Amino acid sequence: MAFPSPSAVLELLKPVTWFAPIWAFFCGVVSAGFLSAPQGVPAPAPWLAVALGALLAGPLVCGTSQAVNDWFDRHVDAINQPDRPVPSGRIPGRWGLWIAISWTALSLGVAASLGQAVFAAATVGLLLAWLYSAPPFRLKRNGWVGNSAVAICYEGLPWLTGAMVVATVLPDWRTTTVALFYSLGAHGIMTLNDFKSVRGDRQMGIDSLPVLLGERRAVQLACLTMLLPQLAVIALFFWWGGWLHPIAIAVLTLIQLVLMRRLLAEPEARAAWYNATGTTLYVLGMLVAAHGLRTLIPNI
Repeated sequence: MAFPSPSAVLELLKPVTWFAPIWAFFCGVVSAGFLSAPQGVPAPAPWLAVALGALLAGPLVCGTSQAVNDWFDRHVDAINQPDRPVPSGRIPGRWGLWIAISWTALSLGVAASLGQAVFAAATVGLLLAWLYSAPPFRLKRNGWVGNSAVAICYEGLPWLTGAMVVATVLPDWRTTTVALFYSLGAHGIMTLNDFKSVRGDRQMGIDSLPVLLGERRAVQLACLTMLLPQLAVIALFFWWGGWLHPIAIAVLTLIQLVLMRRLLAEPEARAAWYNATGTTLYVLGMLVAAHGLRTLIPNI
């Protein structure tokens, strides 16, 4: 029986995609005041709990989602990215499916060690990962629903998980609200990510938003979807009595708006470029908001 090489397995789990949920997880950690060393973290030490949480958010849950997606997308990848591990044969036989299942089990085991709330959040994230890619649901066939599922798993759930790992209780409603807004904005990031697979999506009947709406309308929607939640977060922080944090987020948002002008001029050519530039500013704003939650709102 042929076995996949470790390098092929690592490529299947796509380490480059782990950054977003790990970053959101650490935003949750910051928003919950990790440096205050809370009591009762369900691990030998707070640092170990945070390390396990980061491992859960990135290599485990996100890695599982990538393995699941690559297995059930192997026919689309044969068109768009034939050099990927599964369609290229570097992950032979049904190894892609077996890795996805075993990584799911490992993720649940680590989540259980961090408490019931974290286990519940991880279970939701893993369920969405399978529903997104696997038939009969295959949420990714519709860009509206599929992108929403991914956005929640990439931003909202990891943020709340980070807060729960540190505080061991459900986050304050203001923390949950900010995390939700950034999840909504991530829907636009997912739409831009779909530009790389438009040709294969059309052939395989996957209704991503660039396919449904056309490249120009899809990128316009993506920009609006990213901007509005950030404006809402800015307004919330002003309402809560802060000024430094919302001004910093506003500056980052304004720079994104400048970059969006170039994106709108050449949507298909610049989608990946914007995800490397404007999205970086977006996630920096998330960290500013996380710090603001801890410093501006009493008794979170």
